[in-house]
Amino acid sequence: MRRYFYDDKGFHPTPDSAKACWINISDPDRDDICYLIGKEGVPPILLEYLEDKDERPRVERNGDWMMTIVRVPVECDNGVMPYTTVPFGIISNSSDRMITVCYHNTLLPDSFAEHSCQISLETKTVSEFTLRIFFSTAYWYLEFLRQMSEYVIGTEKSLEKSIENEDLKQLMRLQKSLVLFNTSIKGDVMVLERIQKIYGNELNEDLAEDVDIEMKQADTTAAISNDIIKATMDSYASIISNNVNNIMKRMSALSIILIVPTFVASLYGMNVDILISSPYAFWIILGIAAVLTIFAFLALRKLRWL
Repeated sequence: MRRYFYDDKGFHPTPDSAKACWINISDPDRDDICYLIGKEGVPPILLEYLEDKDERPRVERNGDWMMTIVRVPVECDNGVMPYTTVPFGIISNSSDRMITVCYHNTLLPDSFAEHSCQISLETKTVSEFTLRIFFSTAYWYLEFLRQMSEYVIGTEKSLEKSIENEDLKQLMRLQKSLVLFNTSIKGDVMVLERIQKIYGNELNEDLAEDVDIEMKQADTTAAISNDIIKATMDSYASIISNNVNNIMKRMSALSIILIVPTFVASLYGMNVDILISSPYAFWIILGIAAVLTIFAFLALRKLRWL
């Protein structure tokens, strides 16, 4: 999908490609690729790099064109992990026209454009635009990390009484996402340092410092969240094991209790003299079974098996 934006105290959508200073293409089709190569003159090799979902963050040059690849977080529902990261390319040449390309659907461009209008943001240079994209990337990392943290807190109560593995499996999926987040953020931080060297004095120093702080905060938060989930998984794996053991203990106790009346009934059900000559023999035997059963119940209760 191809969208055009013009800059007027924020990025506003426009249908006029000639007026646009920013072109965003998400999940490009053949027509979008032909437009980038034929109309904008983007080198095809740069687009091939972005097509690789495992492409690492870096700065790539091809003639007058420069592409900054940053890995951004996205939600996914593939049953393996709830979140992942994908390459997001910021492409520019000697002009001030910016092109962003991502072969996956991500919320970052629309949220960035909306936020820029809310704060009347003026982006005058490619370097400043690039820093703003990094800032928005850090925001989405922190947002998804917050959602992960809320999920972990929400599952703690259910895990305390759980004997199923489903909650632990979900925590394992979150841990996979956190590993990707941690690796991708570290790569983005390295690219950010590279950008600061490339643009030098052209950069807005205050903005660069703010972006650096946000990215490092995301890096630290991802590492802490990963450690918390590891500890949670270890703790609740033990809790689930203890819960299963407690259930087995109760089942064993109930089996012992049920054995007592069964034993009495089996003993007096044999074809032998029952040594009780009374018209109330049946009720006497039933009473003996009841007394022994109650005694067994109280004994197991005292041992905390019930």
